[in-house]
Formats: sequence, C-alpha cells, structure tokens
Amino acid sequence: MNQPVVARPKVSLAQSSPTTGTFRERDGALEWSGRQETVRIEPWGPDAVRVRARLGGPVLEGLPGALLDAPPARDGVVELGDGEARMTVGALTVEVTAEGLLRFLRTDDHTELLAEERAHFWWPGPRLYTAVGNGHHRLEQRFAAYEGEKLYGLGQHQHGRLDQKGLVLDLVQRNAEVSVPVLVSSRGYTLLWNNPAIGRVELAGNGTRWVADSARQIDYWITAGTPADGQRAYTAVTGRSPMLPEWAAGFWQCKLRYRTQDELLAVAREYKRRGLPLSAIVCDFFHWTHLGEWRFDPKEWPDPAAMVRELEDMGVKLVVSVWPSVSPLSENHAVMEQRGWFIGTQYGPVAHADWPDKEVASTVQVAFYDATNPEARDFVWSRVRDNYLIPYGITAFWLDACEPELKPGFQENLRYWAGPGLEVGNLYPAENARTFHEGLRAGGEEVITLNRSAWAGSQRYGAALWSGDIGTDFATLRRQLAAGLNTALSGIPWWNTDIGGFHGGDPDDPAYREVMIRWFQFGALSPLMRLHGFRDPGMPLGPEMTGGPNEVWSYGEEAGAILERYLRLRERLKPYVLTVMREAHEEGLPVLRPLFLEFPDDQAAWSVDDAYLFGRDLLVAPVLTAGATARTTYLPADARWTDAWTGATYEGGTAVTVEAPLDRIPLFLRDGAELPVTE
Repeated sequence: MNQPVVARPKVSLAQSSPTTGTFRERDGALEWSGRQETVRIEPWGPDAVRVRARLGGPVLEGLPGALLDAPPARDGVVELGDGEARMTVGALTVEVTAEGLLRFLRTDDHTELLAEERAHFWWPGPRLYTAVGNGHHRLEQRFAAYEGEKLYGLGQHQHGRLDQKGLVLDLVQRNAEVSVPVLVSSRGYTLLWNNPAIGRVELAGNGTRWVADSARQIDYWITAGTPADGQRAYTAVTGRSPMLPEWAAGFWQCKLRYRTQDELLAVAREYKRRGLPLSAIVCDFFHWTHLGEWRFDPKEWPDPAAMVRELEDMGVKLVVSVWPSVSPLSENHAVMEQRGWFIGTQYGPVAHADWPDKEVASTVQVAFYDATNPEARDFVWSRVRDNYLIPYGITAFWLDACEPELKPGFQENLRYWAGPGLEVGNLYPAENARTFHEGLRAGGEEVITLNRSAWAGSQRYGAALWSGDIGTDFATLRRQLAAGLNTALSGIPWWNTDIGGFHGGDPDDPAYREVMIRWFQFGALSPLMRLHGFRDPGMPLGPEMTGGPNEVWSYGEEAGAILERYLRLRERLKPYVLTVMREAHEEGLPVLRPLFLEFPDDQAAWSVDDAYLFGRDLLVAPVLTAGATARTTYLPADARWTDAWTGATYEGGTAVTVEAPLDRIPLFLRDGAELPVTE
C-alpha cells in the first residue's frame, strides 16, 4: 500500500506554525513527510529499525555508513491511524506523531525506551538542519534524557568513565581517542549513529544530542533488548569479526623498536632459549626504505626470507608495521598523486603531515592514501602483497597512524573519494583495515590487523584495536579498563593495550616495575596480550631511533619471574581464549564483558567499572593502585564464585576482599567453571 494518509493531529497553540505531515507505507517502510522533510523508518533486523531523515527530498541511498548493504530479513507491521502511525518489528515498536516526532517502545508492555524531544516549543523540533552549502547541513538529532539512565559504548576514550552519561564526546579520530558511535543504554536499547561525519554527541542531563558538522541526512539504527541482545543485533547488521587465528591468542613481543634483523631475531631466540611462550614478534616503523614504499630496507633487513623461516621454525609469527602515509621520496608518490589516490585537499598542496624519512636531514611533507577509494586500496595492497606476502609469506600487519594522523587535523580541508572530509572523515580507519582484509581474503589467508583507530564495522574486516600511545602509570592503567569495556560494547572484540603503557617507563625503576607487573597481569587477561612501549632511555624521533629494553627479563629477576608466570598462564588459557573468540565470531558477544552484560538484572553490576568478565566464566579484578596487597571487588548476584587461586567460594550479590600480593591478580570462576589458572 503506497497511498498517503493525511495526519489530523491535536496541535498545541504554543507552536508558531505546526507541521502536520502525511504518512505512507512504502515497500515495507513507514514514511512521514512534512515541511519539505522526509523521515523513513524501516525494519533492519529482528527487533530493530533504521531511521533516516532528510530535508529537501526523499532519503538518499548509498551514502557511506557502517550498516551492511542488506539487512537481516525481517518484516515490520505498519499501522496508519488518525493523526499517528506505528511500526512494530519484534520487540521494538516505533510511534510517529502527526508532527513527525518518533517514540521507541518495548512492544510487550509499551514502556518508553527512547523518544525524540523538541529543542524548544517554538523552533526547532527534534531534528535541525542548518545549511552549510551544496546540499549539506549541520545536522542535530535530539532525544530525551532520563533520570538514572546509564550510557556505555562510543568507542575508546581516555576519560576513564565506564558510564558516560553527562559527558560530551567529539566524534573524530585521534591517537588513543577512537570514535565508534554506538550507544548502549541501561534502559534496554542499543543505538548506532550511522554517520561517519565529524561532530559530537552530548549526553547531558537535559537531553541527548547527536551532531554532524556537515552531512546530507540523518541516519541511525536502534534495537531493543538487553546489552547482550544489542551486541548480537548490532554485529548482525554491521558484521562480525572473523575467527581469531590461533597464533594471535598467544603472547606478542614488541618495543619501539628493533632496528635490524639481527636485533629482532636475537630477542626471539632468547625467548626460546629461556623456554618462554612467544607467538608473535613485531617489526615496527622505519624498517622501510622510504615511508610509503612498503618494503624492507636491505641495509638493516638483509634476508627477510631467512628471518621469517627461522621465526616459523620457532613457532613465532612476524607482524610488520604498515603506515598509510607516503613520503615524496617514495617511488610510489608520483604515480599515486597523478592518479588521485591521495586524500585531496580543498586548499593547498596534497600534504597532510610532516614526518622524518631516511636520506633527509629534516622532516618531509607526507600524504595519506585515500582508503575510501577502491583503486587506491588495490594499489596499496598490491605493494604490500608484492613486498611482504608473496616473497616472505608475511600475513600479519600493524596498521599504525590510521586515524589518519593528520597534522594539523583539519578535516574540513580534505576531500576523500567517498565525500568531503567533514562528512566522511571518521570512516578512514575502517576502510584502511578493509584494504588488508580484502587483499588477504582474496589470497585465502587468515586476517588480523592491529589498528590504532577504528570506526563502526571495523570488526568485520578483522581489525584489532589497541589503546594508542598512552602513559605509563597506575592512573593510565586504571583508565584502560573503561576504554576496553566501552570498546567491547562498541562491537570490537579484539582489543589490547601497550602493556606497561607507551610514553616512557624505566625498567630499572622499582616503582615502574610494579606498574609493569600489574599491567602485565591485566594484559594476560585481555583479548590480545602484547608487550610494547617506548622505554627509557629514548631517542629523538627519526629513522635511527629506538627505546630501552622491553623484554620480560628486562625488569630484573624478581619482576621477570612474575612476568614469566603470567606468560605461562596465558598459554594455559589459550583454549579458553579461543572458545570465547568463537563466541565473538559466531554471536557477536565481546571477550571483555562488563558485569552487567552477563547479569543485567543485578542493578549493582551496572556500576562496577574496575572489574570485568573475561568471557562467561572468569571474573577479573586487576590491581590498579601502587602498593596494594589486597583487593575488594563486587561479585554479581545469582551466581556462585570460586577464588581461582585459593579455592574459597562466595555467594554472589556482595563485595569481597581477597589477598592480592604482587604476584597475584584476583580471579574468580563462575558456578563451578574449571580453568587452568593455577600451575
């Protein structure tokens, strides 16, 4: 049925010029039109709808976003009434007033989950379009605020808050600040702002507001259900992670940086000589001839084939750093510039940052390839394939600086293949991961890339996220719990930190050794376990730079023995890690789980921000303060918990205090689960 129905509302005289629109059912969707605006609501998976709104014509198809091209099949029921309309999709019902205001309800009891809210009784309404030229608008979408609501997700941030109600967050990609616009509410909904535009989200006490600085239409997706239901539904429409390769579940060794083939091999050999588990070792930046040539410098890496063979014989995977930036000294720069494969600029030369390169005394102006351009992706992959994969069998890549790392960060000056910078800028890290996913998949290879940034849907491209270049103290460690848990609720299950932090840290300092031990324990119970950092004494940024030692034996005999203990714990837990990773692959459930994900009916669990579940069966309570020898943590109700170290058992629903000497991270097993925690 495609005939419009004219709404006959009850209109308040407080409004200067009330909009009474028309309803229409079209191709299974519900549309409202009025005052040159069109709002389209359509089923988008079980218990979920997609909402698009545009001023000046029908909604546009094919704009950049995170949703897969085809939604999971699900029919909605549309009811057109006198002055209102309704769409029901499973557990979610959407009501639309004659004035075009949307309200989202639980279908079973019609309680309100979320509702649009006017900015003012006079003008504007809940959706504001402020023209910025050429058919683009500054877009605002307003929703009501609710007393006691808790809000989670939104990617990875360093503010240290798990519940982000009350915060204002920029929707922009920066080192250690990763925008993934997925919001999980304690009221029983999960919402994706399906718009890669630069902007912000305001989670205020008087309303929630999403802002896109310049875009063509509003686009969001919402589902009803528990947080676990929301994760399943969200990853079904944006894509789930592949199955984690088995080797990646082990320990990754890294530092800034191993400068030569001999230096890197010496570290791998020492791990094996000591009988320590090692799954991967990382070849960091400046291993190349020039930035953007994507190949080993033969002066420092004379025989990569022999290096890879020896590592493989030891059971160690080589991971290689690949940057998306191209120096003007690179052999690829001229052809990429001529063919339009760099991010363009509105004003000035095609240069996006200054960076050191080999064979030049000063920095050079580098350009980033346009990862939103399919031809540019194909070209970059062809260089990576021909210089790493084909000759040496290297299939694991570290995608650093993939925000991209602009300097200065003026997205409004950029032109991507997919659109203007302000409209599509947040998309870049996902499209960069796509380059490697499509290339590796075409060759039948497993996929995992280590990324410094991400966007909604990055997980479907096999992207692991790490928390960026962060500090090296207990306060920073504490903030990583919220960062990791909110990342997990943003659909990205593969996550890790630089164990020990990045910026400094003296291996000979007893205070820092304590930080390292506690961080290493947390790292062993993270989705990926990777040791990295720029340890003291450091060197100035440049092709010759390296940092201090950063291997487990670098921290002295006492600390080293504890680190070795947690290496072996991680190795014992690998089968469990892979089981949880399969849940992420098949169901979309994260590896790191806030307590409320498994225990949504326990109200106390919604406020715990210093402990988490690693999969279903293991509760982890990291030690996050200097000098602590005991730890108090909350154990969720409706379960029985066993101290994995002592065997003591506790009924859930209460806080317990346990011993936590320097060599112990408190761990609790759920309902009789058996895991090889003790040796």
